[in-house]
Amino acid sequence: MVKMKHKVTFIPGDGVGPELSEAAKRCIDAACASAGAAIEWEAFDAGIDVVEKYGTPLPEHVLASIRKNKVAIKGPITTPIGTGIRSVNVELRKALELYACLRPCKSYKGVRSRYSDVDLVIVRENTEDLYAGVEFESETPESKKVIDTVNSLSKKQVRPGSAISIKPISREGSERIVKFAFDYAVKNNRKKVTCIHKANIMKATDGLFLATARRVAERYSGKVNFEDRIVDNICMQLVQRPEEYDVLVLPNLYGDIISDLCAGLVGGLGMAPGANIGDGVAVFEATHGSAPKYKGMNKVNPTAMILSGMLMLRHLGENEAALKLENAVKKVIADGAHVTYDMKADRNDPTAVGTREMADAIIKALK
Repeated sequence: MVKMKHKVTFIPGDGVGPELSEAAKRCIDAACASAGAAIEWEAFDAGIDVVEKYGTPLPEHVLASIRKNKVAIKGPITTPIGTGIRSVNVELRKALELYACLRPCKSYKGVRSRYSDVDLVIVRENTEDLYAGVEFESETPESKKVIDTVNSLSKKQVRPGSAISIKPISREGSERIVKFAFDYAVKNNRKKVTCIHKANIMKATDGLFLATARRVAERYSGKVNFEDRIVDNICMQLVQRPEEYDVLVLPNLYGDIISDLCAGLVGGLGMAPGANIGDGVAVFEATHGSAPKYKGMNKVNPTAMILSGMLMLRHLGENEAALKLENAVKKVIADGAHVTYDMKADRNDPTAVGTREMADAIIKALK
């Protein structure tokens, strides 16, 4: 008996996105069916394939659907290089105020990696820092005005002709992302939150982020441990001793870089699920790109997309379905017979299966 149906916006993406999204959708439906739950999908296209029709890669009706349903899952979407088309991922985060990027990085038996017991959660601030996009090109009237203003206010002078990027970090933005990290830790029985920063050099911006994190941490004293690390130092320590860390909370740029580093610890981006979460709205997606050169080849590893579906099920409160789906993924990967080429010891192994067939194996493992 089905308990209830959850309405979810489904965005297949482009490149290999539709293949991965369909594989994930089938696995999510099977996991829900085994746990007495169900998803009602509301499918819409977005990306470069719809620009000619709508004049934008992110039509308003897609945003309207996500706002209505509160939850979406999307496949990878291509951002063309050298055009005026903005990243759909960035636009989604801005339009829906998805301020928290959640990226778990977890070891699974059977995955090729130098590490075997990694279990990290990256909580990245999504809206501020150098990714806010406040930039001024070199030798423009605007950049000259910014340089003149800065040079009039600071003893440290900016060279004429410099291009300028502004790094805004606010107390409000810092507080909500750190609170998100601690709330996630409490809800998921995690033991420690580590704040990553460069406050020894950037005393105003990263200094504010760290000071705010320390203040928020006081509210969780006795529930979750807290520490901080300088960003270059944490990169070394994650490579040497990843088992010492749990939940990492970071400003935007560091979060982008370190989430890829942590994905490398567990086998690569093909194993890295993700979510972008705001107040009352969440969009789930794999962290890798759209790999257009593999489009239609039924070749790409669907694990990151399927595990993103697992995160979505947890978010919806369907914990039984989420656990069953993760366990099925674990079983297929550990067995090693029905996995894509990148998960084989030899990438040219002729026994490797395609995207669709790996999803079939995961669905079978659910039964």
